[in-house]
Amino acid sequence: MAKESSKEMNFEETIKQLESIATKLESGDSSLEDSIKLFEEGMDLSKKCTDFLDNAEKRITVLIDDNGQLKENDFKPEE
Repeated sequence: MAKESSKEMNFEETIKQLESIATKLESGDSSLEDSIKLFEEGMDLSKKCTDFLDNAEKRITVLIDDNGQLKENDFKPEE
């Protein structure tokens, strides 16, 4: 169970790690103690994924008006 503590994982890396944990848990090859640790790590990663998605939704909401149209004054394309 290696955690990436040296750098912050992005959403895709977090999902990949979560999928790896799910596969290990589904295999049934881990001891009870290891399974509990994997589950705890999976729950932490799940929370991070939720946070990533919540932040993405907030960023998109800022760019979209009530009619579902892009707010022109807020959008500044990169040059």
